[in-house]
Amino acid sequence: QVQVVESGGGLVQPGESLRLSCAASGSTLRVSNMAWYRQAPGNRREFVAAIVGSTGALSYADSVKGRFTISSIAANNTGYLEMNNLKPEDTGVYLCAAELGYRNNWGQGTQVTVSS
Repeated sequence: QVQVVESGGGLVQPGESLRLSCAASGSTLRVSNMAWYRQAPGNRREFVAAIVGSTGALSYADSVKGRFTISSIAANNTGYLEMNNLKPEDTGVYLCAAELGYRNNWGQGTQVTVSS
């Protein structure tokens, strides 16, 4: 059974950085695409960033462009989201969606809190 685990969240001050990890296990397949979403309390889940594994094509939400960087997908089915110059509005639970075999697999998320 596929398991997706996010890690790396925490409490930081505005302007600081975090690196989130997403690790998929339990499958012999390679993660073909990976995406990050976030959800703040009372808000809908929103897209943050994505990468197409076969082409390396990247996409970002306008709110994070220039500050966040999604990494390529490693052979061990791990990917990262580098977040710089964090702002209070970046606060939320960050979830990773790892696509294996044309199916998206979601983790439980990791909490990111940006506050002074």
